[in-house]
Amino acid sequence: MFFRKIDESCALTQGMAERLGADVPGTVSLDPVTEAAIYRTAVLQCAACKEHKACKKLQAESVKLDAAPRLLPQLVAD
Repeated sequence: MFFRKIDESCALTQGMAERLGADVPGTVSLDPVTEAAIYRTAVLQCAACKEHKACKKLQAESVKLDAAPRLLPQLVAD
């Protein structure tokens, strides 16, 4: 159950990053240790969120987003 939740959260985090225009692999390659820690935090925050169903629906309906709804603030911060 735990690993299924982490796997789902990783996919949702990646999907949200793509819709926000964040290049997660490119970002991680710039400073792997720091950026991996930020990504890990985002995935764990997603795992703790109780809105996975709403997030899946939002991602299914949206190819691009201008802002994250409480998700991935670290990846889209200037």
